Amino acid sequence: MSAAAAPVITVVTDKAKISPVNAKDRPFPLEWTRNIGIAAHIDAGKTTTTERILFYSGAVHKMGEVHEGTTVTDWMEQERERGITITAAAISCAWNASCGPWKGIKQRINIIDTPGHVDFTAEVERSLRVLDGAVAVFCAVAGVQPQSETVWRQANKYRVPRIAFVNKMDRTGADFYRAVSEMREKLKANAHPIFLPIGKEENFSGLIDLVQNVAYSFEEDAKDPLGMSPKTMPIPAEMVEQSKEYRDKLIEAVSDFDDVIAEKYLGGEEISVNELMLGVRKATISLQFTGVVPGSAFKKKGVQRLLDCVVNYLPNPIDVPPMKGQDSDGQEVAAVVEDKSKVAGLAFKLWNDAFVGRIVFYRVYTGQLKKGMSLYNPRTRRSERLSRLVLMRAMDREEIDVAYAGDICALVGIKDVITGDTLCDEDFDIRLEPPSFPEPVISMSIEPNSKGDQEKMGTALQRLVAEDPTLRVKTDPDTGQTILAGMGELHLDIIRDRMKREFKVEATAGKPQIAYRETVLKHADGEGKFIRQSGGKGQYGHVCVKLEPNVKGKGVEVVNEIVGGVIPKEFIKPATEGILEGANNGVVAGYPVVDVIVRIVDGSFHEVDSSELAFKMAGIFALKEAMKKAHPILLEPIMHVEITTPEEYQGDLMGDVNRRRGTIQGMENKAGACIVNCHIPLETLFGYVTDIRSLSKGRASASITPSHFEQVPNSLLTKIVETSSKAPART
Repeated sequence: MSAAAAPVITVVTDKAKISPVNAKDRPFPLEWTRNIGIAAHIDAGKTTTTERILFYSGAVHKMGEVHEGTTVTDWMEQERERGITITAAAISCAWNASCGPWKGIKQRINIIDTPGHVDFTAEVERSLRVLDGAVAVFCAVAGVQPQSETVWRQANKYRVPRIAFVNKMDRTGADFYRAVSEMREKLKANAHPIFLPIGKEENFSGLIDLVQNVAYSFEEDAKDPLGMSPKTMPIPAEMVEQSKEYRDKLIEAVSDFDDVIAEKYLGGEEISVNELMLGVRKATISLQFTGVVPGSAFKKKGVQRLLDCVVNYLPNPIDVPPMKGQDSDGQEVAAVVEDKSKVAGLAFKLWNDAFVGRIVFYRVYTGQLKKGMSLYNPRTRRSERLSRLVLMRAMDREEIDVAYAGDICALVGIKDVITGDTLCDEDFDIRLEPPSFPEPVISMSIEPNSKGDQEKMGTALQRLVAEDPTLRVKTDPDTGQTILAGMGELHLDIIRDRMKREFKVEATAGKPQIAYRETVLKHADGEGKFIRQSGGKGQYGHVCVKLEPNVKGKGVEVVNEIVGGVIPKEFIKPATEGILEGANNGVVAGYPVVDVIVRIVDGSFHEVDSSELAFKMAGIFALKEAMKKAHPILLEPIMHVEITTPEEYQGDLMGDVNRRRGTIQGMENKAGACIVNCHIPLETLFGYVTDIRSLSKGRASASITPSHFEQVPNSLLTKIVETSSKAPART
């Protein structure tokens, strides 16, 4: 990216010079507002980092700890018991940067702490959709882990600028430079340190600020046990050469994004601290550069410098391009950030509160949102009155009268809304792009224990599905069972736990079912006829199709290749709908069909008897006949499993992978542990984490992420077809 294409950054340090897009009574101007997310792999230290940020910024007066269940953002009982984040929590704080152009100016930072577990990836997805910047947290020992890659891809998808925080620098095996190298290799990130660590592991004692050319000491002091005031000092003599080398690399990287720095760098001139800071900011906001900060949130080292970086390097709502949407005619419309505009924003998360009812988390993109005003929903074409407006402080709420452009707030009183809805002024015709969510990979049956539980279960599931876009509920037509589908065993376990605690529903869960898929290996033709004669007007539909395999991940594509009007235009749509409906139940075991192209090539119609229903049925029959001839196969979900184990258990665990039909993709040794990457079918992974703990005396761990689908071996096919609660559709 050339410097010319870099974003234009304006620095405002005087309230009299703030942009006219700000309302006069706004407490924090847009230029002094940051909306950020904390995202990472499970157990990298996101919640602890958030907790330290809240403490140092004065938002809380006592540091909570994850292992004690006392953190602010992990407020659910299930989170505190398990020590993991399950739901994204929003909270605000204010920070005075200790250096840089905004030094001494109080900035509002809205933070969303997101989960790290792959089962709750939807929480990360919807949070990143509405954020302007992010802090990606990495473990200094483990480096880039599988869920780190997922989070990074999500941030790339929504074009979120980010800085990286390499946490746990105090742990045995911590290696800052290896973590930076892995970011470049595995994430293809243009990662450059903006701070260097002084010492590592138990000797980690400070940071060198490469931008300011100073060092900070975190030596423990009895007068300052909470690390409120790190001492500034000269760079240690033994690290002067190294810090000069890395500062030159940083300036060289930043000069690609800033003409002034490029000219001075090439001319050998001195670059001022503020110039370099603005250069790093431009580079970060361009999405082509990631600054890296080392630290240890648990040991209270480096968190204040991370907050300085959030203010100095991450964008405010004006720095990022305006959010795009569509009007009712499908034309592109922009929601330009301005307090004086008509209001528009995105409902990105729903939550049911026992006391106030439904809470809608909302990002205001433009305009001012006032308590009592009506908001229009383009999806439902209805307006609803906003009864209360609140700022969320994790589970606590602060009542407010107005929210401004760029704010993240919560609405009370809006009933008919789903995740991803645009809520706007009636005169502003816009639908903002909603976040997209992955498909469920696992399902289980759930049966209420009594008649009373049955009634309550319906209400509970309705509310939980409204909150969670990756949770699906359906009734199996063959068995009459209620089937819950979700992102993993833990996800479904939490849903059951919430049903019991929040809705008092006692229910029994069946064995989890796997979301198999069906596809074809060959080309084939199919013909479908639906002819009924019953005295009066009959039914006549006739469709001929060609079926062929499609590219992986493309789903079902229906192509109309009718020429000469052999099927009239008005019957093409019902025939297409029939084909897509038929693809919901394949011919092998009744599972959805994926990755096929269906071409409608021929057919016939009757002047009197043809109808939409007849052509819909003919489309279903044509697809089924073609599938039977096209060598249909069953696909099973394959998971990518990364096992971290002490070397003495490596052989046992690899043998266990082979027993589960797994294939080993690679191994590496890192900090005294062996990391095994493998692909294992989901069908063999139920209870896997418990099994590897018993094989390794509790010392091994595994992270499991969805990878791809592969053909089910013939030896297992008959068993799956026989035990499937589904059945191929009748033809």
